[in-house]
Amino acid sequence: MTISASIQALLAGKQIAGSKLSRKLLEEPLAEGMLLVVPRGSRTSYRARDPKALKRFFLDKDESYRILEVNHSGSRASMAAETGNSKLVTVRSCPGFPVNSYEPIECFLCGEPFLVNPQKGSFIFISDWKQFTVPEDVTVMGIENMENFRMIHQQKEFFEKYLQTHGFSSKVLFVSRYPQSTDLRRWLCSVSNHYLHFGDFDLAGINIFLSEFQKYLGTERSSYLIPDDIESRLQSGSIKRFDEQYCRFKDIKSDVPELQQLIDLIHHERKAYDQEGYIYSHS
Repeated sequence: MTISASIQALLAGKQIAGSKLSRKLLEEPLAEGMLLVVPRGSRTSYRARDPKALKRFFLDKDESYRILEVNHSGSRASMAAETGNSKLVTVRSCPGFPVNSYEPIECFLCGEPFLVNPQKGSFIFISDWKQFTVPEDVTVMGIENMENFRMIHQQKEFFEKYLQTHGFSSKVLFVSRYPQSTDLRRWLCSVSNHYLHFGDFDLAGINIFLSEFQKYLGTERSSYLIPDDIESRLQSGSIKRFDEQYCRFKDIKSDVPELQQLIDLIHHERKAYDQEGYIYSHS
């Protein structure tokens, strides 16, 4: 629950215009004599007769108001310890993002060496992402679809060929924007590594890259993974998916020639192709 600025101002002893307080909220405190009515011409303002007593009134009325007694910087653990209820405020219990790799990568977490080398069939979740760094020669590849992210070993040949052909470092750390938050993007903005985005080959997928990543990283530090065989793949793609996305994303453009060519190709074929199609074809 979020306590309104008007209620907090009343509890601080300030005078608040009636227009900023709901009628339902005013009824009980007025009936209990907790508020002073301050006429101001045709308007009415209110002030707490006793701010401490008014605070106690709200606390007794609704458990949610117990947040008023808690330090807002606390975690869910501190909320539970101080109030017995960890859900009084919305606190993200699990910030961060998952990482994966099919070969060991020496990274650093909280200033200590940290080897990213998950066993096949697993991945690692980085919660303290602000303290996570990777070597400068590592290519960071973001994978939009969780199935592709989980199954990188089945796409290893495809990834290695693409990285070599297009001049990227073969040492690659896979990251995922899951759960969807700004943590991954903020981390990418804090490191110098190049970001390679692997998403669906449709207008919506390209829009995600343009608005969520390239907008913040720039064209020098980010690029879209465009497979060499995407033209033939699109020919067997989904017309329905293209039609569903067309009205919303038909006007997207890119200053990057290769990406604009992909946009033009999608419009020409009037189809969309999911990145999952690359999972088994190269295994």
